[in-house]
Order: sequence, then structure tokens, then C-alpha cells
Amino acid sequence: MYRFLRNASYILVLIGALNWGLVGMFGFDLIAYLFGIMTPLTRILYGLVGLSAIVSAVTMYTEHTEDCCGCEF
Repeated sequence: MYRFLRNASYILVLIGALNWGLVGMFGFDLIAYLFGIMTPLTRILYGLVGLSAIVSAVTMYTEHTEDCCGCEF
């Protein structure tokens, strides 16, 4: 579960970073282009990206050992 959470949050943060890079460099919002401007789906996706940033920040600095959950780290 821990590994899935970290990987999912990493992917969503990466999508958000690429989207903001496109907005900054070209003024093009890919998420809004694909899903519509501030539709419920777009707002949910933006919210998930924001939550993923928080999860990534928290899990990045937590100590993870082999015996805490049995996964490979």
C-alpha cells in the first residue's frame, strides 16, 4: 500500500509539474484542454494533484525501513 501511494502520488505530481511547465512556457493548460475548463473532472484532477504533492512531501522525508511494512524501498 505504501509503495502504491508513493508511486501514484509521484505520477500525479509529475503530471501537474508538466502541466504547469506548459502553462508557464506556452500558456497552454493541457488538463483544461483535455477535460474542459473547470469542469468537475478537471477540478477533481487538480485536487488530486494538490493532494499528491502533500503526500509526496510527507513520504519523502519519512524514514522507511525494510521491517516497517515488508516492501522493497
